[in-house]
Amino acid sequence: MTKHILVCLATLGPLALMSSIALGADPVKVGVMDQQLVIERSKAGKRALDELKAYSTTRQKIINADDQELKELEQSIQEGKLSETAKQEKQTQFQAKLEAYQRRLADFNREIQQKQRETVLEYIKKVQDAAQVVAQREGYIAVIDRGSEAAIRIVIYNQPGLDVTDLVVKEFDKQNK
Repeated sequence: MTKHILVCLATLGPLALMSSIALGADPVKVGVMDQQLVIERSKAGKRALDELKAYSTTRQKIINADDQELKELEQSIQEGKLSETAKQEKQTQFQAKLEAYQRRLADFNREIQQKQRETVLEYIKKVQDAAQVVAQREGYIAVIDRGSEAAIRIVIYNQPGLDVTDLVVKEFDKQNK
């Protein structure tokens, strides 16, 4: 008997919601936003993205210098003007530098990925806080992240009037000066 009641409630629940809307009950307000755009458009988000870019660029300059050094060393080995002993010594030196280069490259990649993860986690929380303030102030019962092409797109379609991204950007800037 209770299973039958639950099935009826599950079937009639959405119909009851639709009929309450049709009968003039308070409408349900749901907003949609794009978290990525909030970060890209907000002042604090732009600063964070610039910091990540600068961090990555600094590491890339070091890698480029190491790469150039390896190329020069390899070229000096291939010129053939060295004695066999000197050539062997340069090849040993090249191998050691190549291994150090590969370790450094792997370490830098890990560092950059870790910094990106930390930044994303920090800013997702901040965006959620700003979205909550906007939702409460504007009377939304929910704000749904639209998603992106890179991840799962959660919202396939929404009316433009439901998009609260710009409101969240303004609130985000207000909270994160």
